[in-house]
Amino acid sequence: MIELLVRGLTLGLNAGLSPGPLQTYVIQTSLLLGWRRSLIVALSPLITDIPIIVLIVFVLAQFPPAFIQIIRIAGGVFLLYLAWNTWKDIQRGVRIGAVQAGSAPTSQRTVLLRAVQMNYLSPGPYIFWGTINGPLLIQGLNQSLLHGLGFLLGFYGMFLSLMCGLILLTDRLRTLSDRANRVILVGLALVLAVFGLSLIVQGITV
Repeated sequence: MIELLVRGLTLGLNAGLSPGPLQTYVIQTSLLLGWRRSLIVALSPLITDIPIIVLIVFVLAQFPPAFIQIIRIAGGVFLLYLAWNTWKDIQRGVRIGAVQAGSAPTSQRTVLLRAVQMNYLSPGPYIFWGTINGPLLIQGLNQSLLHGLGFLLGFYGMFLSLMCGLILLTDRLRTLSDRANRVILVGLALVLAVFGLSLIVQGITV
């Protein structure tokens, strides 16, 4: 069980430190809304991964490549949508950490819903659970339920802790100058757009 726990911790560390759409969205949300309303984003994998695990690990031993290609394209389009929304915020002069006059703050429900949509439309979880985490989880469950739970505890304990740490760290950047504010938001929009375009290209060509 200790071996599976350590493997879970290691894979959770790798998933948390690897740059990706979710990490970018975590940074964006934390900068704009603060850590209190952004921590819920870190919980989104717990919501989305359960049906993905069931689908990939227990239902589809080998999911068709076309399925992942469709997910890639859909995820790419959604990321471009988020990038466009960020760009519109920049054009409106949205300030990091400031609620615009006359506008209602983004609710935690909306923030969580966008994170859930991003996770479902990203090929990463499907590939990760279909090729790496899934076989290790099955290996643990074949030994005992506690072994499987130990692996999940190690993975999600590390991964979610890193996501929460990223949110708290990013929150400290909210007292920046207007120029730095714009540069960061433009950078986030570009990163989301690059991720989105890369997913679309992979979905069309792979």
